[in-house]
Amino acid sequence: MRDDEDLRTDFDALYATASRRLIASVYQLTGDVTEAEDAVHEAFARAWERWPTVSAARDPAAWVRRVVLRLAVSSWRRSRHRLRAHLRLGGPRHVPDPTPDHVDLVWALRRLPVGQRLVVVLFHLYDLPIEEVAEDLGITAGAVRVRLTRARRALAVDLTTTTPDPPREVADRTDTAEVPHG
Repeated sequence: MRDDEDLRTDFDALYATASRRLIASVYQLTGDVTEAEDAVHEAFARAWERWPTVSAARDPAAWVRRVVLRLAVSSWRRSRHRLRAHLRLGGPRHVPDPTPDHVDLVWALRRLPVGQRLVVVLFHLYDLPIEEVAEDLGITAGAVRVRLTRARRALAVDLTTTTPDPPREVADRTDTAEVPHG
């Protein structure tokens, strides 16, 4: 049995190495940095409550990541109506100095269905293999591939169409020459 100091050191090391990346990933998923920070902090709080068990798991970081994703999706579902009202009244909180490409990416990801958004964030932004994405989301590898294909098609349209102000509506698109068919 490991002593409390070793457990605390391991927990602190995981937090130090994973928390910023998780916040960035959940921000890409939700488009809200405060929501991302809340989900990550809550997941680590839950991990700490169960740390002797979590730290003995094959991959404690994966355990925390799964909890973060579940919290983010639950929060997103609960706050859809509140977020829409907030957007009408003043938009999302400003993130200091985002690049135009970053803003376009966040808006494009926010327009994807949550299932597609999850696989894009985990696969492309978190660099997880398809099998691990499938395991984290509780779906098959084939379902991950289908969601990735659909998401890539939608993102190709969103990210190759240029308009001055995001968000852009699909119905307003005039440049469809590069849109994949099929």
